[in-house]
Amino acid sequence: MSMTLFDPFSDLAQFRRQFNRLMDSPHAASTREVESSRSWIPAADLFEDEDLLTVRMDLPEIDRETLDVQLSQDELRIAGERRWQKPERGACVHTERIYGQFARVFKLGVAVQPDGVEAAYRDGVLTIRLPKAEAVKPRRVAVRVEADPA
Repeated sequence: MSMTLFDPFSDLAQFRRQFNRLMDSPHAASTREVESSRSWIPAADLFEDEDLLTVRMDLPEIDRETLDVQLSQDELRIAGERRWQKPERGACVHTERIYGQFARVFKLGVAVQPDGVEAAYRDGVLTIRLPKAEAVKPRRVAVRVEADPA
């Protein structure tokens, strides 16, 4: 009678080998066009000081014409698309970057001056500056000294 050792991870190892083979094959690039219809979430940083909210979002290789920035009450919405482009020559043999549409919505939590909002796109980074409304800016309150009522 021969004994075979049971390996609880053999199925997982086989799946991993098959998955890696699929991802490394030239066919994997053909799925990119299908993937371009899915959405993705670009990284963003938000900064605040007493006068300004600033949003910086990483958007490499985004055509500025696809960017849509909208401000409504206390909500900032940023949307756009990174389009897949086939290489002029040869074929894509491996790709990990995500393509397609994206949308991010930020609840600002403070009133802003809509007329003062500025958006700039440089080196793949979208920067939006939102000046706070005067009503929400901190104000220094003068403290007066009163005489002691003796």
